[in-house]
Amino acid sequence: MPQTGPLSALTEDQTGRGGRPANGTATTVENPPHPAVPRQPAPRGTATAGAAPSTTASKEPATSATVSEIPTPPTTASAEPASSTTASAEPASSTTAPEKPTPAATAPENPAPPSPATDDPAAPRPPITAVTSVTPELAHRTTETDVFPTRWTRISDTRFRFTAHWPAAHPFFGPVDDRHQDPMIVGETLRQASMVLAHAEFGAPADTHFVMWDLTVSVDPAALLLADAAEPVEFDVVCSEIRRRGRGLRSMRTTMEFRRAGRFVARGTGSTGCTPPRAYRRLRAGRLNAWNTPVPLLAGIAPQAAGRSRAEDVVLAPADRPGVWNLRVDTGHPVLFPRPNDHVPGMVLFEAARQAATAASGLRPFLPATLTAEFAHYAELHSPCRIETEVFDDHPGEVTVRVSGRQDGASVFTASLTSARSARVRSLS
Repeated sequence: MPQTGPLSALTEDQTGRGGRPANGTATTVENPPHPAVPRQPAPRGTATAGAAPSTTASKEPATSATVSEIPTPPTTASAEPASSTTASAEPASSTTAPEKPTPAATAPENPAPPSPATDDPAAPRPPITAVTSVTPELAHRTTETDVFPTRWTRISDTRFRFTAHWPAAHPFFGPVDDRHQDPMIVGETLRQASMVLAHAEFGAPADTHFVMWDLTVSVDPAALLLADAAEPVEFDVVCSEIRRRGRGLRSMRTTMEFRRAGRFVARGTGSTGCTPPRAYRRLRAGRLNAWNTPVPLLAGIAPQAAGRSRAEDVVLAPADRPGVWNLRVDTGHPVLFPRPNDHVPGMVLFEAARQAATAASGLRPFLPATLTAEFAHYAELHSPCRIETEVFDDHPGEVTVRVSGRQDGASVFTASLTSARSARVRSLS
């Protein structure tokens, strides 16, 4: 967004047996204020900073056609003036996500509260060789098992090196067949690392609401093997298009390249915006209590058609014609809805795009080598959201599926996923 609502995380029972009742009422909002999180030193013996990451590998997505053209913001991290109200990025409609900040501004904004990782944003940063552990609070997760980045080292003010763990088995990001890990784990790791850096390195307060405007991921499925799951994943991060709000963060782009055992696995880039609580309340006025009204739980399509092994992980419901589905919103899902939310998390929309591409293409498994998504509006909980697809077989050996989500006559998101027609392997779905 101007493109999506915050992506979400997990409850303490990953199986869902001890979670909230599906689509029941709730009492808090997504991304509630987290307690101050002191920096956690990594265990002794962890790696320190290496060479600075390359910034030439990633390809940034095009601006969504549903969002007005916006000048590219500067790529420096210098402070800039902002509107005198924290709701300066508000759109006219309460259903529209905050717009990307433009370079123009009018008046200085109040300084942001201290960073949850430093307590004092003016305090000296740790030495470049320091290694810092990722906590669930920084990654906006509620259990350690759902935190994929494990530690990071600051190379410079805008460059960082992370270590991550992608488990062979996970309640949601599990294997897609008998050989491959889930490519969607790359996007989730990018999302988590972006929020970690926003809090710990750029001064975003603990109660910040995050929105992701766009996300592009390129994956080498042949390097995303279950046999290598025990190996740590190293990834370099470059932060650019950094825009400040006082001493805090207004928005930035993160670009990452992932390697395992020295082999390229994936690269990705995404733009993230930070909305203060007061601005978010104004932005979502009239909808903040949406979670108090239960959401009807639609019957899902067959798990095998969606590329899932469990019916509870399906986010598509049948619609009135082939290639079109309705979004299935299960507010009791322990991973997709870890805590109550006033809108559908962007993580659900990204998964809906993958499942729709799988169902529309007929590939089992659908292993996307490229995934792009651009988000235009929040998806509301109580209005039907249609997921529509177009399948393109223009290039031999691969298939591309374009997916769009529409609600109340407006575009919510668009996505494009391309998968090779690889040799058949045994699907787990």
